[in-house]
Amino acid sequence: MIATALADSVTVHAGNIDFNVAGLTASFWQLTVDGLAYGAIYALVAIGYTLVYGVLRLINFAHSEIFMLGMFGQYVALELLGFAPSGNVYNEGVVMTVVFLGLAMLFGMAVSGTAAVGLERVAYRPLRRRGAKPLVFLITAIGMSFVIQEFVHYVLPKIWPGLGGTNAQQPIKLVQPVEVFTIGGATVTNVTLVIIAAALVLTAATDMLINRTKFGRGIRAVAQDPDTATLMGISRERVIMLTFLIGGILAGAAAMLYSLKIPSGIIYNGGFILGIKAFSAAVLGGIGNLRGALLGGLLLGVMENYGQVLFGTEWRDVVAFVLLVAVLMFRPTGILGESLGRVRV
Repeated sequence: MIATALADSVTVHAGNIDFNVAGLTASFWQLTVDGLAYGAIYALVAIGYTLVYGVLRLINFAHSEIFMLGMFGQYVALELLGFAPSGNVYNEGVVMTVVFLGLAMLFGMAVSGTAAVGLERVAYRPLRRRGAKPLVFLITAIGMSFVIQEFVHYVLPKIWPGLGGTNAQQPIKLVQPVEVFTIGGATVTNVTLVIIAAALVLTAATDMLINRTKFGRGIRAVAQDPDTATLMGISRERVIMLTFLIGGILAGAAAMLYSLKIPSGIIYNGGFILGIKAFSAAVLGGIGNLRGALLGGLLLGVMENYGQVLFGTEWRDVVAFVLLVAVLMFRPTGILGESLGRVRV
C-alpha cells in the first residue's frame, strides 16, 4: 500500500510538470532575449555580492534590501519630479524621457549607495573591530535584511505617508515598450536594449575600475592579503567602504532597470527573491569574479526563462537553483572561478 501511495504521489506531482518541448522550441528566441534582460538585472545585483565577498569573505544577504531601497529611491525621485502612478505611459518625448529616467536612476543609486555604506558602518564595522567570527557576520547580515524590510514596512509610512507599508506602490511608467527589430522571430524592444546595454556598460566600467585603476589595485590587494595591504599603506577601511558603495550604486541602477522591465508593485519585501537569485548568479559564475557575475546572471536569466515554459511557470525559481547546484557539483568554484584576489602583473 505504501508503494502504491508513493507511486500515486509521484504521478500526481509529475503531472504538474508540463515538459512543453514544443512551446520551448517555438518561443526559443523570444525566451532567450527576455532571459538576457532579466539576467542583466541579476548580474548588476550579483556584482555587489561578489565584490563584498571578494574583499571581506562575507555573504551580504542584506544586499537584496539595498536593491529594494533603490526601487523606492527612484520612485520617490519621479514623484518629486511631478509624476504619479498611472495606467498611462507618459509621453514627454525621447530626450525628456531619458533625462527623467537618468535623474531617477541617479537618485536610486544615491539611496542604495548611501544605504550600503550605512549598513557597513553600523552593522559590519563594529564586528570587524571586535574580531567577530564569520558566522557572526552571516547572522548579522540576515538580521539586517529583516531590519531594513521592517523599517520600510512599519517606520517609513510614518516618516513619508503613502510610501512603504503593506500595500505596494505601483510603478511610474515612463517608457512604452516598442519593437526595435526582430531576431529569429523574437521581438527586441527598446526596454530590452536599454537594460542589456546599461548592464554591460556598468559592468565594463566596474571591471575597468577594479583592474586598471589605483583604487582597483587597492581592492585586489585587500582581497588577496588585508594585513600586508595595510602594511603597504592601503587603508583597508576606506577600501571596504568604497566597495560597499560601488555595490550599492549598481544595485540602485538595477532597481531602475527592474522597474522598466517588470511593472509590478514596489514593496518592502520585493527584493528578497531577486536578491537570492542574484547571489546564485554570483556563485554560478564564480563568486569573487566580476565577469563571472555577469555571465552567471545572464545564464541564470535565460535558463529560468526556458524552464518556466518547459516545466511550467511555477517551476521558474526551482530551475534557477537546480542549475546552480548542477554546476557546483562539477565546478565548485563556479564557471569562471574566483579572481578578485589574484595577483595581476
